Order: sequence, then structure tokens, then C-alpha cells
Amino acid sequence: MLIRYLAVMACFGVAAGPVMRLALRTRVEVFKGSGEWQEVGVERDVPVAHAALIICDMWDKHWCLGATGRVDAIAHRAAPVIDLARQRGILIIHAPSDTMSYYNSEPARLRVFEIPKAEPPPGLAISESPLPIDDSDGGCDTPDNPMKVNTKAWTREHPAIRIAPMDLVSDDGGEVYSALKLRGIDTLFVMGVHTNMCILNRSFAIRQMTKWGIRCILIRDLTDSMYNPAKRPFVPHDEGTRLVVEHIEKYWAPSITSDQLARALEASGS
Repeated sequence: MLIRYLAVMACFGVAAGPVMRLALRTRVEVFKGSGEWQEVGVERDVPVAHAALIICDMWDKHWCLGATGRVDAIAHRAAPVIDLARQRGILIIHAPSDTMSYYNSEPARLRVFEIPKAEPPPGLAISESPLPIDDSDGGCDTPDNPMKVNTKAWTREHPAIRIAPMDLVSDDGGEVYSALKLRGIDTLFVMGVHTNMCILNRSFAIRQMTKWGIRCILIRDLTDSMYNPAKRPFVPHDEGTRLVVEHIEKYWAPSITSDQLARALEASGS
């Protein structure tokens, strides 16, 4: 067992190296209890070797046609950013939930099983206000959508996103947490869909990872929401997504744009 552990450590080992200077956006309630939140910019240095990027539920197809189209657009914009992050030494974790059987023989999936299990700490007690949008109807904005709400339409991650041999594939929070702890990673970039559902609620995503002490950063232009403008607060779809991003910035995690991340990665290699 010890020999196997040391071999895995050699594969996943962390070394001192480049540092990213990140321009993060968060929200602060300057006067507590006032309900008045102010946008604040924060700069933070993060060693590249201490960071990972997780791709949340970027499936090949969604039961909502509108969501399928938006995910397709996000996947093509995200692909070069993911490749750049990998090139610079950031661990890439693919998390297309409910599709693990598709990756049974994928090296990036098989490597997960070699990682020693790390026991997460007791979860931090973090409170938040209700979400600013009503997604009780499933959030689909496609009129006469042919598929039923929450029907499983996906089989794999979107094919525009490349899975490299050094990546990992997992949809389990315990597995992801163990991989992060093994490499000494404390910062997790989160992209994918959907902000008001999987991005917040999956065991490998923002709420749970934050409660386990992992510093999450949302890539806010590489995400979407499941929101139907016919529901509260009766705003366009993109505005609904923006409201959920603000909610995440208030209660859970700062955000960054993909362009800002790319510039930080490019600068870290100079």
C-alpha cells in the first residue's frame, strides 16, 4: 500500500513554480443587515500548482433545447481556456454527472481509483438567502420543448472539450476532494452549468467544496442558468444568470472571467 501511495504521489506531485495574479470580483454587504451589496475587486496570488479547474455537467445534450444550444456555445469558448490551463500545469477535472459508465476505460477515469481517500473535514456552517430566480418549473425557456423536465438526455461530456491523459474524470465529491488534497490544491476554478443547480449543488461543486475548505472561483462567463423568463423575477434569461452569479459572489465564491484567467496564466509563464 505504501509503495502504491508513493507512486501515486510521484504522478500527482506538487512542486514550487509559477504564480497567477488573479483579478477576482466579489460582493460585500458594507453595512451588515442593510441588504445593500457592493461589487468589490480583489487581487490574489495563487500558485499554479495549487489550483485545479473543474468542468461541471457540460454534457453533449440537455433535455432543454435552449440549454443544449447555450452549452454548445460555452463548450467551444471554454475549450482553448481549458487547454491553456492544462499547459500551464493546472489540474483539469471533468465532471459530467451520470455519465461515468461512458468513461469506464478512459485513463483519466481509471487514475481516480488510484488516489488514496482523504477524509473531508466537518462542513463549515454557511448561510445564504434564497436564490434570486424561480426555477421551480425546471428553468427551461424553450417554448414547446419536446422532452420532459429532468429527462436524462446526456451520455458524455461535450465533445468540444478534450480529455487529456493527465486529466481526471469524476462526478463524486469525495473523489475530487481526495485528488485535490493529494496534490496540495486549495483553489478550484469552477465552470460549466448550471449556476442555480449543479454549479451550486453537486457534491464536487461550489457549496460542498467551500464547506470543506476549498477556495472556489467561478468562471462567470463560462456558465449559464436554468431559468425561464416567465417566472420570477420576470427578466431576460441572461439577466437571470447574472443574478445567480451575483448570489454566488455574495455568499459562496468570488468570480473571474475566462479572459482574465487566460491573461493570468499567460503572465505566469513569462
